[in-house]
Amino acid sequence: MTLTAPPSPATARVETPGSRTETSGGRTKTPGGRPSRGSMFAALANRNYRIYLSGSFVSNIGTWMQRVAQDWLVLELSHGSGLAVGITTGLQFLPMLLLSPYGGLIADRFDKRRVLKLTQGWLALCAAVLGVLAITGLAVTWHVYLVALLFGVGTAFDNPARQTFVSEVAGPEHLPNAIGLNSATFNAARIVGPAVAGLVIATFGTGWAILTNAVTYAAFVGALLLIDPARLTITAPAARASHQIREGVAYVRGRLDLLLVMLVVFFVGTFGMNFQMTSALMAQQQFHLGAQEYGLLGTVMAVGSLAGALIAAKRRSAPSGRFVVVMATVFALVEIVAGLMPSYLSYAAVLPLLGFTALLTLTASNASIQLGVDPRLRGRVMALYMMLLMGGTPIGSPVLGWVGEVLGPRWTLIGGGGLAALGVVGSALFIAALRRRRLAAG
Repeated sequence: MTLTAPPSPATARVETPGSRTETSGGRTKTPGGRPSRGSMFAALANRNYRIYLSGSFVSNIGTWMQRVAQDWLVLELSHGSGLAVGITTGLQFLPMLLLSPYGGLIADRFDKRRVLKLTQGWLALCAAVLGVLAITGLAVTWHVYLVALLFGVGTAFDNPARQTFVSEVAGPEHLPNAIGLNSATFNAARIVGPAVAGLVIATFGTGWAILTNAVTYAAFVGALLLIDPARLTITAPAARASHQIREGVAYVRGRLDLLLVMLVVFFVGTFGMNFQMTSALMAQQQFHLGAQEYGLLGTVMAVGSLAGALIAAKRRSAPSGRFVVVMATVFALVEIVAGLMPSYLSYAAVLPLLGFTALLTLTASNASIQLGVDPRLRGRVMALYMMLLMGGTPIGSPVLGWVGEVLGPRWTLIGGGGLAALGVVGSALFIAALRRRRLAAG
């Protein structure tokens, strides 16, 4: 299918830089105005957003099931190799590093719903192939590596479109609340998904948990079909031009507030947020437990993440860069503490706090970028954000996997948290020095 730039429906709202006045139900909104519904669930008053969130929730349950099952499958096939788990994670996120800028450009230039239908179909196909290979007993380690890489290609184009589509569905007046609710449902799915995956793996086998994910993509595609395009706040598509990716990079380089958040999420994402790998190693090799106990760790952590997301949903404005730095530093320190816990129960007890601080960090950084960027460049800037948040995983995961094999599973958390903390503090100092230099030069 050839992608073409979307026409703007006559009744749709069009968001353009410099004029972002919104009309909803006879009331005029401006970027600085507050919606009359200021509750934690204000964005749910929007029918399109309710449909979007429902489909996303079902699909995310399947996603979390596959994340647990895929890591467990690698451990089974590689006879407990932490390096193999790290390589799998790295390959899945490598396309984020290489292809995200192009994914962001496509999100800025084409109909995001059409892009999402294509990417969701691709991801469903990848999950189905890996699930069938595992069920039939034909899967070997290199199969998982290949499917993880292909899955990552789809994600590199899916993420920028999905991130920016939220602003079109919810509208700018509800965007901070929508970002928080997205995180809340993602982590509600994270409570359900790993626990269900553990049960399915123990009862039926790893492949069935992965195959379930392929089926759940239908819920999100169905939501895209049900959304009313006339009620979307459509961002005027970027016209074809040369150096459009470079334009997005230059825009971020010129905005020190955005650059600070980008650097922080790079270090946090690269070294701090490898939870699926670190928990798999801790469950199997440190505490000598099975798939069900591993799945429960994800559920326990998601309880804290859900609490953090709901608190973030109350936010009505963009958080400051200082808040992002503070939360990221606290998160890194909590991760170090988690690595020091002596038993399965004490480790599990720290995970809700780890999830809580992680989610406040991520929602704050996401809202800071989305609310502070020129809407014409939102797709490209969000692609850079996702590239740095997740694209560093191909570097961090194999390194931490190797550390886990050589020094033990605890050091994937202690070392990862330590490197994340150093990177966050270093980023804040670097941006402060750069800001002083620019002020002195100007």
